[in-house]
Amino acid sequence: MQRVCSIDEHMNSYTNLLTYLVNMNVEIDEKDKAIILLNSLPQEEYETFNLTLINGRKSLSYSEVSAALVSYEVRRHDRLSSSGSTIAEALAVRGRSSNRKGRGVQEISKSKSGFSDLKGNPCALCKELRHWEVDCPKAKGKKKEPTTETNLA
Repeated sequence: MQRVCSIDEHMNSYTNLLTYLVNMNVEIDEKDKAIILLNSLPQEEYETFNLTLINGRKSLSYSEVSAALVSYEVRRHDRLSSSGSTIAEALAVRGRSSNRKGRGVQEISKSKSGFSDLKGNPCALCKELRHWEVDCPKAKGKKKEPTTETNLA
């Protein structure tokens, strides 16, 4: 469902309505103004906002609700307008530098784990390549039994 008017237009209409009521000597409590404003918002778009704002509060005021609504709309607008640029920034940070000349040693990416490269790392127990000490066939029979000591008094 498309929004009929922007939140600014909605707030202006609501404020005008409150002004008309004040001019007609109708008094509306601050809590009632807040509840009417929350209920006048489109339910599909602002249901989460309403629940979040009301949750845990004992009372609401019109000024709190209107300030929170404007702040929510600004954050929402920023999030929608910057969604494309965020992806571009992430790609720019992830990219490599264009100046790759002059390096003698190839750098290893930090994202690769050192455990997958067994070629250059010998086993600490038997000094053979292609396995670690944990997987050493010579250590399979030599598992250490944990010793427990108890003191009897």
